[in-house]
Amino acid sequence: MYATKAKQLFEQGYACSQAVVLAFKDVFNIDEATLAKLALPFGGGLGRKRLVCGAASGIAFVIGWFYGDLDKPQVYEITRTIMDQVEKVNGSLICKDLLENGNVIAEIGGAPEQRTKEYYNDRPCSTIIYNTVKILVEYLKKDNKI
Repeated sequence: MYATKAKQLFEQGYACSQAVVLAFKDVFNIDEATLAKLALPFGGGLGRKRLVCGAASGIAFVIGWFYGDLDKPQVYEITRTIMDQVEKVNGSLICKDLLENGNVIAEIGGAPEQRTKEYYNDRPCSTIIYNTVKILVEYLKKDNKI
């Protein structure tokens, strides 16, 4: 459910990070508009710097919601465990690498491209978002968080 929702949100025009966070909006005590604002800067690998994948950043945001009351070493360990799985499945945690592995020129900066059918067909992002959220959901279910 969450993975499919995140993919759909991305394909409706949300940034990768927003799509991931908004897929979990039912668990937050924060309105959708505020969540979208908070998650936006993580898109495009941190403001189109093509650094950490926005989907990975989005699940880090969600991890903070579910586990942020634990001590720092525990939260970091949980985050590393999940990110290791994401990296293994997707091939990287770096936006530039993920795009270029999908044969997309990973332009840094500038305005985001127009969202067209070709845009979605050319990019691996929908699949990456789906895979990333699926990994998080499996972890959360195993831990009885959802």
